Amino acid sequence: MPSADTRPDTRAVHAGRADLRAMGVHVPPIDLSTTNPLPGVELGGDSYESLATGGLIPEGGSAVYQRLWNPTTARFEQALAELEGAEQAVAFSSGMAALTACLLAARAEGRGHVVAVRPLYGGTDHLLATGLLGTEVSWATAEEVDGAIRPDTGLVVVETPANPTLELIDLAALAARCGDVPLLVDNTFATPVLQQPIRHGATIVVHSATKYLGGHGDVLAGVVATNAEWAQKLRPVRAVTGGILHPLAAYLLHRGLQTLPLRVRHQSGSAGKLAIWLAEQPAVERVYYPGLPDCDPLGLVGRQMSGPGSVLTFSLRDGFAAAASAAERCELITHAVSLGGVDTLIQHPASLTHRPVAPEARPHPSLLRISVGLEDVEDLCEDLTRALA
Repeated sequence: MPSADTRPDTRAVHAGRADLRAMGVHVPPIDLSTTNPLPGVELGGDSYESLATGGLIPEGGSAVYQRLWNPTTARFEQALAELEGAEQAVAFSSGMAALTACLLAARAEGRGHVVAVRPLYGGTDHLLATGLLGTEVSWATAEEVDGAIRPDTGLVVVETPANPTLELIDLAALAARCGDVPLLVDNTFATPVLQQPIRHGATIVVHSATKYLGGHGDVLAGVVATNAEWAQKLRPVRAVTGGILHPLAAYLLHRGLQTLPLRVRHQSGSAGKLAIWLAEQPAVERVYYPGLPDCDPLGLVGRQMSGPGSVLTFSLRDGFAAAASAAERCELITHAVSLGGVDTLIQHPASLTHRPVAPEARPHPSLLRISVGLEDVEDLCEDLTRALA
């Protein structure tokens, strides 16, 4: 098997598959068992206690019950941890379930205050703003984070590139401002192919694995990559809330990781071409894309990120009516939420993903977001030409 310093493309193909040869198989098996035989009353009880409190299966023990642990899910977790440069990973039934577990784990230790930097995904923003989980949020800019931290601050939450404006944050500088407070980074847009936040000082990396990690729009999932200490905090939350990822979904995600570098780089290349083309269209007021010089003033692409990604947003000169019309008139490009799949999607953030966000933080109504897929970029330009006419 490849060593730990193997290059990312090789790691994506082989991660989480170290024991396949000894098993005599070439493709990871799918274990759908909801319950597992116990080796005895005492060891069975020890297995249950270990798994329910965030530990692993003791030697000679049992997986007990799928809500606690599953080997297929564990394979995906191991693979994602390797790609992110993390000690461990914990997989969940959705990205929001993953974020919820992080917030609950911090609050359980009496640190229910969160410092968050907007913009964030609308669901994340809404969860923090409403205090639904008993947490309290202080909104701050990246430069204000250290001043907003309190003794009961459990997490600093950021997303870079941010949804939907693609704003970038210098993670190393931000981590220095966080001090001892764990920095949680939503890395969904960049993926571990383009950015590994742990290498820049983050403690926790969250993905909506539904997006690029799965890559085909057919699996709902979330995952947290972090250190062993935080992983042990998250597993009990997952166990008691029932948020574990189903093994079939884990299998699809593990398979998706094999082509992740190829998909992300190809999509990123197409997005760069599309961003330049959009910037030349008379109906377009401005394009937001990290690959454009004015959208990366700190020079983070090439330093923190190895590429600008494949999501872009653009505003139209004629406001909301023009934006709504363009989204609805696309034919090849699908008008739908989500991102990171093989096909190109367009959506109006203010009306959909960011509808629950407070008015002062909501995206401008003239803004459209595109997730670029694997189609020929010329076909995408032709479709947008018709939509913008």
